[in-house]
Amino acid sequence: MELLHHSIQLSAGPGSAAAPTPTQPPSDGGTMSSELYLALCRGRKKEAMALLRQQHGGTAAAAANQVAGIHQVSAEGNSVLHLAAEHGHDKLIHDLASLGGRSLLSSRNSTLDTPLHCAARAGHGKAVSLLVQLSCEGGDESTLWCRNEAGNTALHLAARLGHAAAVEAMVSAAPGLASEVNNAGVSALYLAVMSRSVPAARSITTRCPNASAAGLSSQNALHAAVFQGSEMVRLLLEWTPPCGSSLASQADGNGSTPLHFASSTGDGLSVVGAILRAVPPCVVRMRDSGGLSALHVAAGMGHERVAEALIKACPDAAELRDDRGGSGTFLHAAARGGHLKVVRLAMRKRTLRGLLNAQDGDGNTPLHLAVAAGAPAVAEALMRKGKVRDDIMNNDGQTPLDLAVRSTSFFSMVSVVATLAAFGAQSRPERRDRVQQWDSHEITKAIEKTSDSLAVIAVLVASVAFTAANNLPGSYEQSTGGPDGTEVIKGMAVLQHENIFKCFLILDSFALVTSVLAVVLLLYGKASRSAGSWKTFAAALHCLWLSLVSMVLAFYAALAAVTSTTAVRSIAYWLTQNALFALLAVVSHLVSPKVSSRTLFKYMWRCGSRGRHSVVVQQYPLVGAFVRNLMLFRVANYVAVVVGLTTVSGLGG
Repeated sequence: MELLHHSIQLSAGPGSAAAPTPTQPPSDGGTMSSELYLALCRGRKKEAMALLRQQHGGTAAAAANQVAGIHQVSAEGNSVLHLAAEHGHDKLIHDLASLGGRSLLSSRNSTLDTPLHCAARAGHGKAVSLLVQLSCEGGDESTLWCRNEAGNTALHLAARLGHAAAVEAMVSAAPGLASEVNNAGVSALYLAVMSRSVPAARSITTRCPNASAAGLSSQNALHAAVFQGSEMVRLLLEWTPPCGSSLASQADGNGSTPLHFASSTGDGLSVVGAILRAVPPCVVRMRDSGGLSALHVAAGMGHERVAEALIKACPDAAELRDDRGGSGTFLHAAARGGHLKVVRLAMRKRTLRGLLNAQDGDGNTPLHLAVAAGAPAVAEALMRKGKVRDDIMNNDGQTPLDLAVRSTSFFSMVSVVATLAAFGAQSRPERRDRVQQWDSHEITKAIEKTSDSLAVIAVLVASVAFTAANNLPGSYEQSTGGPDGTEVIKGMAVLQHENIFKCFLILDSFALVTSVLAVVLLLYGKASRSAGSWKTFAAALHCLWLSLVSMVLAFYAALAAVTSTTAVRSIAYWLTQNALFALLAVVSHLVSPKVSSRTLFKYMWRCGSRGRHSVVVQQYPLVGAFVRNLMLFRVANYVAVVVGLTTVSGLGG
């Protein structure tokens, strides 16, 4: 403890000593002076002893005075032995004990800490050893068992902070200490594990046969150890607790075993492996209060390798369902979380393929749950490689395709519907006039909100294109052949006969026209507020992107027209090409549904052949339009960039 953290109250006279508390022996030495306090904290033995003699008279009664002075306390009730122990001054502790300080071994401060508590908290191994030795020499070990106001013994404090030397000193003298728990029901072993101190935990398990492993919420030390690494786990697995049963088979207040805890961590494969080697397969089958096994937990978190290890150790655990059947098998948990790797694990193993179409307590198959979670990759894997049935209805009479209508995210809905429709998924039998159409209200609001920003961008592009047309590269022709000898400006562009300059004019004009057209379409779509306003919005987006591409290509053409250096042209071409392709790739990725291009083409082919009579087209009309516009965007812009760059580069020579 730093000296600045202490608040010392100086005595104003003989009658100003603090009144003793019921938990603390009466102090007949008064309040400690600041000089003595600093001397004790700094370990100045001679100065401290001199002050103890001076504060109660002359040398004639030195022995009596020293005994009286040794009972002085600080503002927080710390005795001279508390301060020496807290700062690890073992020599000073020895001298104080010989001076009569043995009576202070069990003294308490305001938080009921003894000097041993202070030394253990600070991790001073030598001081702890000396205090333990002094307690044992008197034949009274009760000091080692003293508890502070939180119910902690000195061993609890040392273990919590991972002070292995202090722990070793105490458990060597009193092994029974490790069987005690504090007011929160936590043992020293649990605290040592939480501190990540393997030596401290090893001292307890080695020297204390009756040590308690209790922790919070009925956990044991192994529950905490799974988060501290495989070494700590192996240490506890090799230890036999007093109850005789393995810590790995003990559940906490929620019914979770250490294997449940280990299965929930992404880097817990080594820990899971260590537990599986030390316990029988029945531990894998243990379920928590919610009916979930460790395999459910691993699958729900997406830990494929952990799930595979659990299935290998106990193959029939794959069939486990919760007590109510609501969560289904581990495959349902993986599909609900959208964890593709775990789903693929089930598809790879022939013995688990029967789970692909299994229904949970609500009648949902893994495909239902993947659709509800907005996980198109899982749905695609189940339908493409798993060959699952898409016409199974849950308890509400809904197929996986019917659940897609609940999606509130447009991109999630498009991804799932395109995936299901590409493989011919069916909806439940229903009259066509009662088909519930996906609510596109949020999309309409988003279009209206975005139109304003896009209109501003389109106006800026048009302004840049117009300005470029009035500030031509290469300037204008000039002549000095006027009849009166004055300079005559003809106003013709200097580069008017250059092909690259003509290309610049065409690209700039195209950028101007398409940007103006985008503005008109955006304003019309917002003003009309019709159900088909998204069509004008989509057309405006195409025009805006083409205008941006044309403007960039026009810039490169202008640069090539006024530059004769080949190196400069090459660098400009490389930068323009890569920037455009990178921009288009990023934008295409951001707006694309999370499905493969193969699936999108398959969707367009299947829905195109069915036409307007398709239930998918009727229920999700925006999906087809979005996919078609996405494909048009990719093709049109990539073709424009490739053709434009090739043409401009060829003309620039």
